[in-house]
Amino acid sequence: MLIFNSLPAIRRAALVVLTATICSTAGQALSADVSFVMRNEHPNAVEVELYSQDRKHVWPGGNQVYYLDDGESKQIHLSCQQGENICYGAWVSGDKQTYWGTGPNNKETCEDCCYVCEGGETEEINLVE
Repeated sequence: MLIFNSLPAIRRAALVVLTATICSTAGQALSADVSFVMRNEHPNAVEVELYSQDRKHVWPGGNQVYYLDDGESKQIHLSCQQGENICYGAWVSGDKQTYWGTGPNNKETCEDCCYVCEGGETEEINLVE
Protein backbone atom coordinates (compact mmCIF):
# COMPACT_ATOMS: atom_id res chain seq x y z
CA MET A 1 0.00 0.00 0.00
CA LEU A 2 1.32 3.43 -0.97
CA ILE A 3 1.43 5.87 1.91
CA PHE A 4 0.83 9.29 0.36
CA ASN A 5 2.54 11.30 3.12
CA SER A 6 5.74 9.27 2.80
CA LEU A 7 6.31 10.54 -0.75
CA PRO A 8 8.51 13.59 -1.28
CA ALA A 9 6.52 16.82 -1.76
CA ILE A 10 7.29 17.09 -5.48
CA ARG A 11 6.02 13.57 -6.14
CA ARG A 12 2.87 14.18 -4.07
CA ALA A 13 2.18 17.30 -6.15
CA ALA A 14 2.74 15.43 -9.42
CA LEU A 15 0.46 12.61 -8.29
CA VAL A 16 -2.30 15.08 -7.37
CA VAL A 17 -2.04 16.82 -10.78
CA LEU A 18 -2.04 13.51 -12.66
CA THR A 19 -5.04 12.20 -10.72
CA ALA A 20 -6.98 15.43 -11.26
CA THR A 21 -6.22 15.37 -14.99
CA ILE A 22 -7.37 11.77 -15.38
CA CYS A 23 -10.55 12.38 -13.41
CA SER A 24 -11.47 15.57 -15.27
CA THR A 25 -11.04 14.08 -18.76
CA ALA A 26 -12.49 10.63 -18.11
CA GLY A 27 -16.09 11.65 -18.80
CA GLN A 28 -15.42 14.12 -21.61
CA ALA A 29 -15.72 13.36 -25.30
CA LEU A 30 -12.77 14.13 -27.54
CA SER A 31 -13.29 17.24 -29.62
CA ALA A 32 -12.53 17.88 -33.25
CA ASP A 33 -13.06 20.64 -35.79
CA VAL A 34 -14.80 20.31 -39.13
CA SER A 35 -15.62 22.76 -41.91
CA PHE A 36 -18.79 22.54 -43.96
CA VAL A 37 -18.17 24.02 -47.41
CA MET A 38 -21.48 25.39 -48.70
CA ARG A 39 -22.32 27.05 -52.01
CA ASN A 40 -25.65 28.72 -52.75
CA GLU A 41 -26.52 28.19 -56.42
CA HIS A 42 -30.18 29.10 -55.88
CA PRO A 43 -31.32 32.50 -57.21
CA ASN A 44 -32.39 33.54 -53.68
CA ALA A 45 -30.52 33.81 -50.40
CA VAL A 46 -30.55 30.73 -48.18
CA GLU A 47 -30.25 30.11 -44.45
CA VAL A 48 -28.32 27.17 -43.00
CA GLU A 49 -28.15 25.41 -39.66
CA LEU A 50 -26.09 22.35 -38.71
CA TYR A 51 -27.61 19.75 -36.40
CA SER A 52 -25.96 17.13 -34.24
CA GLN A 53 -27.75 13.80 -34.55
CA ASP A 54 -26.10 12.50 -31.35
CA ARG A 55 -26.97 15.27 -28.90
CA LYS A 56 -29.17 18.36 -28.72
CA HIS A 57 -26.83 20.84 -30.35
CA VAL A 58 -27.29 23.27 -33.25
CA TRP A 59 -24.75 25.48 -34.99
CA PRO A 60 -24.67 28.46 -34.94
CA GLY A 61 -27.33 28.27 -32.19
CA GLY A 62 -28.92 31.11 -30.25
CA ASN A 63 -31.70 31.56 -32.86
CA GLN A 64 -29.05 32.53 -35.43
CA VAL A 65 -28.46 31.06 -38.92
CA TYR A 66 -25.65 31.05 -41.43
CA TYR A 67 -26.72 33.26 -44.34
CA LEU A 68 -25.59 32.76 -47.92
CA ASP A 69 -26.50 35.22 -50.68
CA ASP A 70 -27.22 33.82 -54.12
CA GLY A 71 -23.94 32.70 -55.69
CA GLU A 72 -22.06 32.90 -52.37
CA SER A 73 -19.75 30.19 -51.04
CA LYS A 74 -18.92 29.90 -47.37
CA GLN A 75 -16.80 27.70 -45.15
CA ILE A 76 -18.57 27.07 -41.88
CA HIS A 77 -16.07 26.08 -39.19
CA LEU A 78 -17.31 24.37 -36.07
CA SER A 79 -16.04 22.42 -33.10
CA CYS A 80 -17.74 19.11 -32.53
CA GLN A 81 -17.27 15.85 -30.68
CA GLN A 82 -15.04 13.29 -32.41
CA GLY A 83 -17.29 10.80 -34.23
CA GLU A 84 -20.42 12.97 -33.89
CA ASN A 85 -22.89 12.76 -36.79
CA ILE A 86 -23.83 16.24 -38.10
CA CYS A 87 -26.46 17.03 -40.76
CA TYR A 88 -27.09 20.29 -42.54
CA GLY A 89 -30.49 21.89 -42.99
CA ALA A 90 -30.88 24.76 -45.44
CA TRP A 91 -33.85 26.65 -46.81
CA VAL A 92 -34.66 29.67 -48.94
CA SER A 93 -34.67 32.74 -46.74
CA GLY A 94 -38.32 33.59 -46.06
CA ASP A 95 -39.55 30.27 -47.57
CA LYS A 96 -39.14 27.29 -45.28
CA GLN A 97 -41.02 25.06 -47.76
CA THR A 98 -38.05 25.12 -50.15
CA TYR A 99 -35.28 23.29 -48.33
CA TRP A 100 -32.25 21.01 -48.60
CA GLY A 101 -30.91 18.38 -46.24
CA THR A 102 -32.90 18.06 -43.03
CA GLY A 103 -34.57 21.44 -43.64
CA PRO A 104 -35.54 23.92 -40.96
CA ASN A 105 -35.37 22.62 -37.38
CA ASN A 106 -33.92 19.26 -38.49
CA LYS A 107 -37.42 17.95 -39.24
CA GLU A 108 -36.86 16.11 -42.52
CA THR A 109 -34.92 13.01 -43.48
CA CYS A 110 -32.21 13.19 -46.08
CA GLU A 111 -29.73 11.17 -48.07
CA ASP A 112 -26.13 12.34 -48.22
CA CYS A 113 -26.56 15.41 -46.00
CA CYS A 114 -24.78 14.14 -42.89
CA TYR A 115 -21.08 14.00 -42.06
CA VAL A 116 -19.08 12.46 -39.25
CA CYS A 117 -16.95 14.85 -37.20
CA GLU A 118 -13.43 13.62 -37.90
CA GLY A 119 -11.65 16.88 -38.68
CA GLY A 120 -11.01 18.36 -42.11
CA GLU A 121 -13.74 19.64 -44.37
CA THR A 122 -16.67 18.37 -46.39
CA GLU A 123 -16.73 18.39 -50.16
CA GLU A 124 -18.50 21.45 -51.52
CA ILE A 125 -22.23 21.17 -50.80
CA ASN A 126 -24.16 22.83 -53.64
CA LEU A 127 -27.60 24.16 -52.85
CA VAL A 128 -29.26 24.31 -56.28
CA GLU A 129 -32.76 25.00 -57.50
